[in-house]
Amino acid sequence: MIEAQDIVSGYGALRVLKSVSVTVGKGELVTVVGANGAGKSTLLRCIQRLAPLWSGRVMFDGYDITQASAERVVGMGLTLVPESRELFPLMTVTDNLLLGGYLHRREKNAGAKRKRDLDAVHRLFPALFERRAALAGTLSGGEQQMLAIGRALMSRPRALMLDEPSLGLAPLVVRQIFAAIADLRRQGLAILLVEQNVKAALKLAERAYMLETGRVASSGTTRDLVSDPAVIKAYLGAGSERRPESHT
Repeated sequence: MIEAQDIVSGYGALRVLKSVSVTVGKGELVTVVGANGAGKSTLLRCIQRLAPLWSGRVMFDGYDITQASAERVVGMGLTLVPESRELFPLMTVTDNLLLGGYLHRREKNAGAKRKRDLDAVHRLFPALFERRAALAGTLSGGEQQMLAIGRALMSRPRALMLDEPSLGLAPLVVRQIFAAIADLRRQGLAILLVEQNVKAALKLAERAYMLETGRVASSGTTRDLVSDPAVIKAYLGAGSERRPESHT
């Protein structure tokens, strides 16, 4: 579903990604873990065509999207939930969600389809229905993350990328977010997850990639990685909490 091949990218003179390749199959949940500055967020932005691609190729469902615009990529069914969430704080929850379905506004029976999409988001996140008339800026951090994911789902993606969805959230809310992600995978959505909570991410995903300084240091099934001494030492041992990645 998603195939990034030998991705090289950076900002200005700084090379962040150094020939990184990842794949996500249909209905598969894959996670990317790594220390602060490893290039995880840049990888997602490259795939979504929001960051410069110095070399390499990005494929989505068999189509080459290396030169595609971000809008075109969303229209094809690939959507990113960014770490910063990028909500419209002075608009209501419902209006933020409706903006997620903007590309589908002129379809036949658009009104009925929009209601169906909203109902699906409300079933996944009942709190958004309860707060539907509230301004997005008044929501809690957890509710804002739910709204960011819900808005992405309104675009009817076939593949979803999530960048640090648990960042700054209370443990109870994190469990709710991860339960929703697991539910989306069961519904057949392909998911590429970047997550600072390595233990939870490896428990949730089927396969994983570990990035170190812009390169894939190791990859394989999550069962393999949780028994990898390097992964245990860096992320799974006592006192191994890492600060979330800020920009790359």
